[in-house]
Amino acid sequence: MHGPASPGWLLVALCAATGAYCLLRMRSSVEEQRRAAGGEALMGFGMAAMAVPAAVFTPPSWMWPVYAVVFGAAALRALWAARGHPHHLHHLMGTAAMVYMAVVMAGSPEAHHHAHGDTGVPMVTGLLLVYFTGYVLLSGIRLIPGTVAGSTGAVAGWGDRPELARACRLSMGIGMLAMLLTL
Repeated sequence: MHGPASPGWLLVALCAATGAYCLLRMRSSVEEQRRAAGGEALMGFGMAAMAVPAAVFTPPSWMWPVYAVVFGAAALRALWAARGHPHHLHHLMGTAAMVYMAVVMAGSPEAHHHAHGDTGVPMVTGLLLVYFTGYVLLSGIRLIPGTVAGSTGAVAGWGDRPELARACRLSMGIGMLAMLLTL
């Protein structure tokens, strides 16, 4: 992604840490949580890999189509899973955003949006920014104590704690916003 190196490394660290926690959540005894955690781990590590500052490492040209194929397959899986669980629609949006970013990066040289004198934000990028901004705001509100319906107060295992899963999703939403802004 384009942009300064320091914020890029912070984004890499945030996304990698989120991906690592999601891998640990895959040990949950709840099957649906394990499935969601697997998709979220893929997103976290994929976002971390895409966020490595271009000044440090410029991926080979074949890397972007690979990202598009991997996240395209993940999008198809999320679409299939969304039949019974609407939560997977967000996974579909996230994977579709990753495919979009990979396609844009594959078809553009460094700083292409400045080189051609383009002004404004492309419509797809703008729509994704609106979606993820809303998602981040809603996720942040859900982290406020007392706003979650059905909280029992029972102590769950550290991998099954819903507030940690929400915080994980919130951090990935913030990361997605940052990546879309630098696109």
